[in-house]
Amino acid sequence: MKTRKYIILLCATCMLMVFTNTAQAKKRQIPQVYMFGFSASFNDSTIYITDIQAVDSAWVDDKTGFLQGRNIYAQQLKDYLAANMQPNRVCFIMYAQKRKDIEKKYVKMKRLYTKKKKKTAPHDIRYLDETMFRFQKIQLYFEEEEK
Repeated sequence: MKTRKYIILLCATCMLMVFTNTAQAKKRQIPQVYMFGFSASFNDSTIYITDIQAVDSAWVDDKTGFLQGRNIYAQQLKDYLAANMQPNRVCFIMYAQKRKDIEKKYVKMKRLYTKKKKKTAPHDIRYLDETMFRFQKIQLYFEEEEK
């Protein structure tokens, strides 16, 4: 009786390991992704927004659709601003695989910060075009998955 329970437990454990190994998301390289950067600070009301830019050879997670290395792209913007006397800023990027999708996000973000609110001070929005700041392609390496 105990042996049967151990065999069932062993089989269940083996099946769990097989399913978790196959359920891991795979990363794939796509030819191009569109993104823009956004930066704000808790110390002032200045907002920085980059132009929408096409970045070649980006990696995405098949399961979630998340862009791999998002933090590295955001760090590029943060480093640029720090070099131009704007330290301690919070930076993030928005991205999409289709230009039409990122344009919708861009308009929504601009509208959010240009809308006049009664109780808050208006934001000083500064746009960074591609001649001022450009995202650089990053190289990511992933371990080959066993098949």
